[in-house]
Amino acid sequence: MQTEVKEKPRYAIVASVQLPDVSDVEFEASLTELSELAKTLGFQVVHTFVQKRNSFDRTAYLGVGKLEEIHMYVNRGLRADELEQAPPQLDPSAIEIDVLLVDHEISPSQARNLELAVGCEVMDRTMVILEIFHRNARSRAAKAQVEIARLGYMAPRLREAAKLAGPQGRQRSGMGGRGAGESHTELDRRKVRDRIAELQREILAMELERKTQRARRLERQGQGLAGVSLVGYTNAGKSTLMRALTGSEVLVANKLFATLDTTVRAIYPESVPRVLVSDTVGFIKNLPHGLVASFKSTLEEALDAALLLHVIDASDPGFERQLEVTDTVLQEIGADEVPRIRVFNKIDHVGDEAAAAAWTAELQQRYPGCVVMSARRPADVAALRERIVSFFQQDLVEDEVLLPWSAQQLRGELFSQCQVLEERAEEEGSWFRIRGEPAQLRRLHEQLNPGSQGREKEYWEV
Repeated sequence: MQTEVKEKPRYAIVASVQLPDVSDVEFEASLTELSELAKTLGFQVVHTFVQKRNSFDRTAYLGVGKLEEIHMYVNRGLRADELEQAPPQLDPSAIEIDVLLVDHEISPSQARNLELAVGCEVMDRTMVILEIFHRNARSRAAKAQVEIARLGYMAPRLREAAKLAGPQGRQRSGMGGRGAGESHTELDRRKVRDRIAELQREILAMELERKTQRARRLERQGQGLAGVSLVGYTNAGKSTLMRALTGSEVLVANKLFATLDTTVRAIYPESVPRVLVSDTVGFIKNLPHGLVASFKSTLEEALDAALLLHVIDASDPGFERQLEVTDTVLQEIGADEVPRIRVFNKIDHVGDEAAAAAWTAELQQRYPGCVVMSARRPADVAALRERIVSFFQQDLVEDEVLLPWSAQQLRGELFSQCQVLEERAEEEGSWFRIRGEPAQLRRLHEQLNPGSQGREKEYWEV
């Protein structure tokens, strides 16, 4: 008989320094975000330590008094005056703190000194995000990009790791190494450099493949396909919206960075022109620069799109900060000139019906042309789909064509690539009144009247 093995819960505490130029709202939002990141990693945050300082302590990030407070907390468990801050279902005496999460990127020496001072593992914000990316990457390209970012993060920390290993871990004899007395750190750094170079070569090769795929996709767009890219802050509901728009089973999870690889699906029900929707990795404030660079390829999907859907969590009090982060990153990758529709999602999470209606009216006034909706309401999704289709149909033209009985094999192509407004049977064939892209209609005329190619081209250019 098999017994279910229950995974041991892992507990974390959070520490952060509030600098003078950081507002209370921004500080709290950043702490909340770190707690969400911790949840994505499987940690339960049981306490938060904050300290106001003019600058970070250069030795161990926090001041001596705060370090002592955290040390006592980690080694003695929850005190009586702190029981109310722990989740009620937890037995305080059974809590063992696994990790201290720091809401900034700290130097290798700060991390080492902090770990020695508090008595548990320390992970800074960058390391938390890297670990999430490492666990969630699925495609070859995403895995390679994450590994480069992780190696780049770990390289300067090898020296501190060697210090923790002691004198015996720092020196290596010349028997198996490149040179007599070459240190572990030097060898490890060389291995890191070699591995990064190897991964960069692999990514270059994969980029050639992606360019080929992109060229094919753009060619298909010229054949009646249109591209829409979902962009926005992580956990704003992009994957839920994509599933609703395309009827596909895309991963949907209430976690930060649930989607790391670009997913492409056709809008459903299909339209003319056929619209392809792609979901991209979400943005986040203070995303490590190495990750922004290495994940540019997933964000560049937005550059291929003819329309961007900028998805924003309407229920998040800090949505303006989300807007700013997304706008900045889109500008960095050159996608800020692509036409964009702002989609305020999760309006159903904003209080009761009256509160939601009032907030909807305010958002529409502040951001003219935006869409306020819930991806879980079919009527809202249908209205957004209509808005998307209308965008791509604004350049379509109407025409009439006669499909002779001898050319009925083109009937399927006509219906798939054009919008049929009217059909009637005549003696010589079927007459259609259709709407489509000029290039599509030109090709159709050329297929039906091969001898009139030059005349048709001249007609469409006029």
